[in-house]
Amino acid sequence: MYKFSRTFSQRLLTWFDKFGRTNLPWQSNPTLYRVWVSEIMLQQTQVNTVIPYYERFMQAFPEVQILADATLDQVLHYWSGLGYYARARNLHRAAQQICTSSNAELPSDFEKLIHLPGIGRSTAGAILALALGQRYPILDGNVKRVLCRYYAVEGWAGEKKVIEKLWLLAEKNTPRTHIANYTQAMMDLGATVCSRSRPQCGLCPFNVDCAAHQRGCETNYPAPKPRKTLPVKTTSFVMLQNSLGEVLLEKRPMKGIWGGLWSFPECSSVDDIPKWCQQHLDGNILKCYTWQSLRHTFTHFHLDITPVLMSCKADQTVTLKNILWYNVNKPTALGLAAPVVRLLAQLTHTGELLL
Repeated sequence: MYKFSRTFSQRLLTWFDKFGRTNLPWQSNPTLYRVWVSEIMLQQTQVNTVIPYYERFMQAFPEVQILADATLDQVLHYWSGLGYYARARNLHRAAQQICTSSNAELPSDFEKLIHLPGIGRSTAGAILALALGQRYPILDGNVKRVLCRYYAVEGWAGEKKVIEKLWLLAEKNTPRTHIANYTQAMMDLGATVCSRSRPQCGLCPFNVDCAAHQRGCETNYPAPKPRKTLPVKTTSFVMLQNSLGEVLLEKRPMKGIWGGLWSFPECSSVDDIPKWCQQHLDGNILKCYTWQSLRHTFTHFHLDITPVLMSCKADQTVTLKNILWYNVNKPTALGLAAPVVRLLAQLTHTGELLL
């Protein structure tokens, strides 16, 4: 049985008044919409990475109706590079649902909010706490770490039984007042002081009674996720460039990696490219050059990509659906897979045309 300190929230709020982050862009005019966008972006992504993306996104889509009316390509364009693209697709879908059924206003009701695409229990709680001061506990990665250490909760924080304990602790410690500050403070403490590998316990308001600190084993909590060796998969990108310098891009299916983004056509290996050319280009290729492979890492596997640059005539017929010729010198606002952005930049930098 865990003992709950009556001063937990008081100490945290006192710390927040002195050291908390109060100038984040979504803290200015914290409407439900602005906070919602920030919370989705902050899922599995650090604040410093999110800030420039958030600012550009909000300039492009300042209201939920504007986001709903945008095309998915436009939304993914402003998300490109931030990763975990299902978040952007869910954000767009949710905006459309809101504008269809909720008078273009994000619901202020927890049960309605949690049923929108991409919003779980913790995200819904954070939105309502930060925007409206409603009392809902949150349990993002930073909060899990703070609670695991303070109470020395054993086990990996992704296990069901551990999560249930942490939700109980989060609920018990959430105060009745100053909800927005408390919620932000929990996230800030985990991000800036109670960090994963180098916690600054001397700056922590809980160092006098934190169980992990008293035992001198802060980094043992929470227990790490059981390690698995990431498998390595391979693919080849067909970088087809016509005599105008345009590069062929193909829109990926909504499901799977880089869902809905534009990428280069793929072959399972370089050896399959001649067959691909016969099937989709009638074998009409002028020149071909294999670039150095690059690795892109996902959560569950590594992907080794071999880019193959090939040239063709400007009037080349390509028997693929959902394609476009992309002008690298006059780029279109599209959602592009991260390796594609790198390769296009490399192509632009080298100015290499195989004509």
